[in-house]
Amino acid sequence: MPRTRYDEGWKEAIKAFFPQFMTFFFPDIAQHIDFSKQVEFLDKELSRISRRGLGRRRADTLVKVSLRDGGERWILVHVEIQGYPQEEFSRRMFIYNYRIFDRYGRNVVSLAVLTDEDEGFRPGAYRFALGGFRLEMEYPVVKLLDYRDRLEELEGSENPFSVVVMAQLRSQETRGRVRERYAWKLRLTRMLYERGYSRDEVLGLYRFIDMVMTLPEELEEEYH
Repeated sequence: MPRTRYDEGWKEAIKAFFPQFMTFFFPDIAQHIDFSKQVEFLDKELSRISRRGLGRRRADTLVKVSLRDGGERWILVHVEIQGYPQEEFSRRMFIYNYRIFDRYGRNVVSLAVLTDEDEGFRPGAYRFALGGFRLEMEYPVVKLLDYRDRLEELEGSENPFSVVVMAQLRSQETRGRVRERYAWKLRLTRMLYERGYSRDEVLGLYRFIDMVMTLPEELEEEYH
């Protein structure tokens, strides 16, 4: 699947279901966010920040959110979807974090969702120390591979991102086995209606499934 379609799929899903994304993957942080207040997506600004020596990134998302505690009125949540192992990933996360902080003067929470298939790629912190100087940034990480043994839990969940995770995992597992992928694509699509999602939710999730679980032309015609 072309990288642009993959990135677009995740970006659109996060934008369409941001509260559900946070409660599904990062509940400890979600409980501090006031989702009754409008969130603001700042992806255009993030794109300008990332172009300064970090290369083009399509799957990043920057969101302005309000907090429940009434103290600090709002913070920024930076979400990175990473589809392949990268040695400098934690360094990049740190650079993004401080650049966003420098741009807005607000605290930034950095989060990562790893969609790659490398069991050994599990970043989670950027550290540097020398003499009495110490710098450390830890950030929450979700590894989709860890859901492979939780499919029953995913099928029983009403959260839209359970469908997103199943589509991602089944897409990886059925690579090169198009008939099996076709069967799973149909099953996941039917699940959207069985769960009673709204029309907008069905359309948003259908689009993600269609982007991630690509099929040969003849099977795509049969599917549609």
